[in-house]
Amino acid sequence: MININLLSVSNLPKLNKLRKLELSDNRISGGLEVLAERTPNLTHLNLSGNKIKDINTLEPLKKLPNLHSLDLFNCEVTMLINYRESVFTLLPQLTYLDGFDADDQEAPDSDPEADGDGLEDEYENGEEDDDDDEDDLDEEVIDDEEDEDDDLEGEEEEDGVDDEEDEEEDGEDDEEDEADDDLPRGEKRKRNLEDEGEEDPEDEEDDEDD
Repeated sequence: MININLLSVSNLPKLNKLRKLELSDNRISGGLEVLAERTPNLTHLNLSGNKIKDINTLEPLKKLPNLHSLDLFNCEVTMLINYRESVFTLLPQLTYLDGFDADDQEAPDSDPEADGDGLEDEYENGEEDDDDDEDDLDEEVIDDEEDEDDDLEGEEEEDGVDDEEDEEEDGEDDEEDEADDDLPRGEKRKRNLEDEGEEDPEDEEDDEDD
């Protein structure tokens, strides 16, 4: 409930499980006993930028045993002499006041319990599981691609065998042609005619003379 012109917290509902309450930049000047009644399990309370002027105004917060972080930044009470020592003395359960402990050590950026970091961890674990599933899918895709490559290589090898056979056949034809070229011209013609089952014209003339 930040910067909504609240004058008091008297109308706050009972919230037994509430642990972190943001009331900064309002106009609250007192009446903090309501917090002990309505929000008994508070661990973080931010009252910065309100109209709190006196240390005694904070006394009702003694009834919040789990309160370990209180923020009063930009409240007039922070201008008092020995302000920090007085507040730590009044509220011994406090660990951090205005973001620093009694030894001026800065508070961590967030409180895991108050900010629900446990839920974030579960969400991150869920994302990791999704990543594992994606990795498994990627591996399956890679395996499929390797199988396709193996099939293609097998086809190329078969094509290579066919090409070699064709080359061998072409080589045999070339050898026959070369053998024919070695014969005398007439012999070659005669051989061709014999292959085709035709008679030599000279033989036909001899038959006519007979």
